Amino acid sequence: MHLNGWLQLAIFIAALLLITKPLGIYLTKVLDVNGKTWLDKIFKPLERLTYKLFGIDPQKEQNWKWYAFSMIIFSAVSLLFSYVILRLQQYLPLNPQKLPNLSPHLAWNTAVSFTTNTNWQSYAGESTMSYFSQMVALTFHNFLSAAAGIAIAAAVVRGIARHSAQTIGNFWTDITRTTYYLLLPISIVLAMVLISRGAIQNFKPYTAAQLVEPQTVQVAKTDANGNAVLDTQGNPVMVAQTVTTQTIPQGPLASQEAIKMIGTNGGGYFNANSAHPFENPTPLTNFLEMLGLVGIGSALTYYYGRMVNNQKHGWAIWIVMFIVFLAGFMTVWHFEAVGNPIHQQLGISQSGGNMEGKDVRFGIFNSSLWATLTTDASNGSVNAMHDSFTPIGGLVPMVNMQLGEIIFGGVGSGLYGMIVFVILAVFIAGLMIGRTPEYLGQKIEAYDIKVSGLFILVTTFTVLGFTAWAAVSKWGLAGLNNSGPHGFSEILYAFSSANGNNGSAFAGLTANTPWYNTTLAFAMLFGRFLAIIPVMALAGSFARKKLVPAGPGTFPVSGPTFILLVTATILLIGALTFLPALALGPIVEHYLMHAHVLFAT
Repeated sequence: MHLNGWLQLAIFIAALLLITKPLGIYLTKVLDVNGKTWLDKIFKPLERLTYKLFGIDPQKEQNWKWYAFSMIIFSAVSLLFSYVILRLQQYLPLNPQKLPNLSPHLAWNTAVSFTTNTNWQSYAGESTMSYFSQMVALTFHNFLSAAAGIAIAAAVVRGIARHSAQTIGNFWTDITRTTYYLLLPISIVLAMVLISRGAIQNFKPYTAAQLVEPQTVQVAKTDANGNAVLDTQGNPVMVAQTVTTQTIPQGPLASQEAIKMIGTNGGGYFNANSAHPFENPTPLTNFLEMLGLVGIGSALTYYYGRMVNNQKHGWAIWIVMFIVFLAGFMTVWHFEAVGNPIHQQLGISQSGGNMEGKDVRFGIFNSSLWATLTTDASNGSVNAMHDSFTPIGGLVPMVNMQLGEIIFGGVGSGLYGMIVFVILAVFIAGLMIGRTPEYLGQKIEAYDIKVSGLFILVTTFTVLGFTAWAAVSKWGLAGLNNSGPHGFSEILYAFSSANGNNGSAFAGLTANTPWYNTTLAFAMLFGRFLAIIPVMALAGSFARKKLVPAGPGTFPVSGPTFILLVTATILLIGALTFLPALALGPIVEHYLMHAHVLFAT
């Protein structure tokens, strides 16, 4: 943990603070149907054309049920659209490598993944997806699933900000304006920066480069039917093969990379994701991509404070997010910098910390910061392999996802997830002082606590339920490449990622199987839609409430006490729910590592 890292952290935090207020102010204009922006001359005609083509009345608002129903129908249609493209990929244009159609279970998993803003990938992008699939089936969702998340957050904020109201906005208007005025322009700018630094953007076939020094490798021998030839002991027969060329993938990458970060999508164009030099060419792009993946989530807290006429409250929520982020990051950074004592026992120098699975261009600090941020938000992109982190270094990303990725969370989902914890914290405070809990001038009633509790239970049921099923099933254990607690951590991480709509993974899990593709897809659907419905019900409930004047017993929602209480609520309700499962995985693995215990596959 060197001075260079501390300086980089200070610069990153300063940059995040610098963009939070202006971007938050801009969001208030974008999410107001009558708001004026400096991009009106460019996008206003497109906005009007969109309303006309789809028969949308931008001034007609919806109640919470119709708003949620619109979002679900939109997602279902777009899911089917992507599924069909992936199943027909070989017959569609822009496929210079002649890649085949995806299998039914992989197409289903991928379509669900990108629809829910999860972008879990059970495949290697460069060997599976055509250019058409990358752009139309996947990048299409990177914009619209992100816009849908922001729209839901805006509806929740309106519900809390309004009084004696029946409506909370118009989903179709929100998603249109968010796409045109926010996501599209920022993505264009970031894509141009990425191209200028070395990211590719073309439609060329893959390039076969001649190696200066041919390499000899050992590969499994196959028969005429392509099946592996086995020896008498059942092991593959290995033969030497001389490699003289290297295939260099091409394609429309920069455009997908930009919205992947801005929209907290995370799906990589390549299998190596943002560790690939085409996706993340330089330390500057690494910095900008990290800033992009939390920028909108941070700005939404300022937008929230502005909408409820309590800017101090918005900043208090930002501080809670920052405290939990910083604690998580410092933990990852420390344990990765310390390294693995087993390596030291074997005589391997650990003066540089744990560099396994990390890109030497970015080192331990930037790998730890990215891993923390990508799981704080529902991004899921990686510039290092989380499977190679130390046990506690891998625990923090898991906890971040299990909390609901509320820390500068995924565009929209992080804010409304945090609001649920805020309401629970204020309810607890009200019980402590023996007064009916109030939040921003509205009484918190039994219905509000029930739907908030349902939101928490969705994550608990999905993550722990599917993990337990996989851990005792043949199909679940068959996908493991590691035994013991690390193998369990791989399963726990996968379903935490799917439910949290994150998409990152412990890469040791073989997930491209019918059972994993199907169960992970359902975990993604539950994590997205079963969580959104109670949140929308909460928004509708608050919108209908009457304003209650503040009294001497009203709990302040902007001071140190509030910040401490919300932070404690997050840790007690969120983190402790998963402590038993974490104890079986990364925690016990940490202690066994210090006892110099290794696990074979």
